[in-house]
Amino acid sequence: MALGATIYHIEIALSDTDRGVYEALDLRVAQHPSETMRYLVTRTLAYALLHEEGIAFSKGLSTATEPAVWVREGDGRVRVWIDVGSPSAERLHRASKASGRVVVFTYDSPSKLRLALEGERIHRAEHIELVGVPTALLDAIAEATGRHSNWELVHTGGELFVTVGGTTHQGALVREPLLAS
Repeated sequence: MALGATIYHIEIALSDTDRGVYEALDLRVAQHPSETMRYLVTRTLAYALLHEEGIAFSKGLSTATEPAVWVREGDGRVRVWIDVGSPSAERLHRASKASGRVVVFTYDSPSKLRLALEGERIHRAEHIELVGVPTALLDAIAEATGRHSNWELVHTGGELFVTVGGTTHQGALVREPLLAS
């Protein structure tokens, strides 16, 4: 018998001063049996930090042809492809052809992913955005997050502050293009 997904109910008070976005998000996030908490936290942060009309979690790990999060147009076209971790060059190539914008939330330094993809053929690689999130921050949030959690998320000046269970966890986001100029 296959294991089912674990559902996390995460309420987020979002204050993204860098983008001028202030929202109360009420999310149900399904954790695939093979998904780590670090991955779940990263895609939840990506959802919040790129929040806009039409954003949604995809089927994720169970469907290799979909990103972790996406923004779709009313006609079904993908406007923003949001991936997590260290996607392959082939995956980024397909993503860049399928959508107008590709953003990858990666662990720690974007330069590690850039180095791994060096010399690979990726469509519009110069337009792909990398966002590095410290693993220490992700792991601290993951440890504090239960099946029913409230997050206060503040993003200001490139710094991320996430309060879970009365404790605030902090880290700097590193934003870089896939191809450095």
